[in-house]
Amino acid sequence: MPLKLYIGVTDRDWYKLLRRLPELEEVNFWAPGGTPFKALSAGELFLFKLHAPDHYIVGGGIFAYSNSLPCSFAWETFGQANGARTGAEMRTRIARPRRADPRSREDFVIGCRILSQPFFLKWPDWIPVPSWARQIVQGEDLLDRGGRRSRAVGAGCRPPAVEPDHPRDGTLRHACTCPAAARPGCLPAPGRRHL
Repeated sequence: MPLKLYIGVTDRDWYKLLRRLPELEEVNFWAPGGTPFKALSAGELFLFKLHAPDHYIVGGGIFAYSNSLPCSFAWETFGQANGARTGAEMRTRIARPRRADPRSREDFVIGCRILSQPFFLKWPDWIPVPSWARQIVQGEDLLDRGGRRSRAVGAGCRPPAVEPDHPRDGTLRHACTCPAAARPGCLPAPGRRHL
């Protein structure tokens, strides 16, 4: 039976905070709703991809388990391993995609995906995901029903020379070193052109 692989979409702030925390044993890759997560079994690989326009895998971890918890309990349990500096910051991030008033006193129930042995890639090691559909906002299982990989990840593309820290307007794209045909979102590297 093939090992399943899941790519979850996250924001840059979650990634940046967690990559700076030393010796994390586990992280909470939370979702703003309390929908059960059934894409992986314990021990399978869960990768992190940044939101558009930054289509890169920037880390991952081993999926341990998932559950639904009130955000206050998730904060008490995992603290900054939730990817936020404070409980208030976490609540604000949860409220935004729920379109809820961040000043609400509701204790939102969130989906918690607990990942052990988290790792965070440094900029030159980011893995491009050139064909990510815009409508995929939470994540995607990368194996089709037959156990085959359903999309190309990192196929021939390289990240730009510097880490993008640009406005999220989608205008900056990475220079591609693809040997042949252009891939969506790629621009030829200086001195090269797509055939």
